[in-house]
Amino acid sequence: MDRVDGTGEQAGAAADEVTAADVRAAAGRIAGGVARTPVAQSHTLSAITGADVHVKFENLQFTASYKERGALNRLLTLPTGTAGVVAASAGNFAQGVAHHAGRLGVPAVIVMPSSTPVGKVSRTAVLGAEIVLAGERFEEAAAEAERVAEQRGFALLSPFDDPAVIAGQGTVAAELLAEVPDLDVLVVPVGGGGLLAGMAVAARASASDGPSAVPLELVGVQSERYPGLYNRFHGVELPIGGPTIAEGIAVAEPGRRTTAIIRRLVDRVEVVSEALLETAVGLYLEIEKTVAEGAGAAALAELLARPERYRGRRVGLVLSGGNIDLRQLASVTMRSLVRSGRLGRLWVSLDDRPGALGALTTLIGVTGANIVEVVHRRLDLAVHPRSSDVELLVETADQAHLDRVLAALRAGGYPVTVAAG
Repeated sequence: MDRVDGTGEQAGAAADEVTAADVRAAAGRIAGGVARTPVAQSHTLSAITGADVHVKFENLQFTASYKERGALNRLLTLPTGTAGVVAASAGNFAQGVAHHAGRLGVPAVIVMPSSTPVGKVSRTAVLGAEIVLAGERFEEAAAEAERVAEQRGFALLSPFDDPAVIAGQGTVAAELLAEVPDLDVLVVPVGGGGLLAGMAVAARASASDGPSAVPLELVGVQSERYPGLYNRFHGVELPIGGPTIAEGIAVAEPGRRTTAIIRRLVDRVEVVSEALLETAVGLYLEIEKTVAEGAGAAALAELLARPERYRGRRVGLVLSGGNIDLRQLASVTMRSLVRSGRLGRLWVSLDDRPGALGALTTLIGVTGANIVEVVHRRLDLAVHPRSSDVELLVETADQAHLDRVLAALRAGGYPVTVAAG
């Protein structure tokens, strides 16, 4: 696929403006270079949330994220003769740039925060880009990317605050609404704002760039630990920072262009807890049999956070990416089991006498629970010499089943405590 000659500006759009025509042009430009990902109705998620849920599976892109749409559109609008490109990214835009720059023969340098999961770093390197790790946060990596671009004479690519990138990301909405044109709500993860801004442009316009005849609510979702856009949208100053499983949207300062578009076209911006992000990752894995990273699951987390707002409505969710570290996925999965009551860690104090442990485990077995792990402490100096402490990891069907196990133990005279879910 050849790059477009010229200055890199998109036809039909001023420097700070993105129109529906730009999104349509991007769709034509990137066709064949990125996947047209499926949209599916989720009957189980609909039953859980009370909404009619339709999911756009952007985790099925080659780089497992929607980000390559904007990356490819930007690369295809570079001026002829561009020596190379530099981009700052926590991982998904990095992979999109690396993959498509490699296809187009454009040298690429990716500057990533040092906190980026190892898996995202290694996958980006495999795609052929030069990797530079700089700073703990995206903003620090972005500053280093500017320095590298100036030093090498390369073009600096913004992962979100660029008209070509925004237009490319808008193709997600164009495809989703072509599949399900009568949506009531679109719920979209947002960090820097490129996806939400592009989707808002596409969703609010008809083929003639006029207002859509369909009243459609647009909702952006952020992690409560990185509410940069939420703060701007609502005029508040919630604290920003801290560890998050949604590193893909861990952006302290959203883009200038994206913020302007979102303020004009988006109805609401919300924040969700880390616990709900984890729950949403687990639900996608268990129900849809698909992997979502924390940022990718943010839209579903919003439905879980405020189900009353969506009940009875037809809702489009963007599962924006699936690049999650395997160790983090394993941890999130196990924590989701604990939260749902399907795994419980119990502590029981026993008299130190023959058969005491056997009687305890037999009672648990009678309840239908499965003992996954037992730690029997008799020699711990903190334990009374005529007692023993037992720690058990117990598998149950759900929270109600776990409650029945606890009730049976207490009725049997066993003092038991359980770890908080």
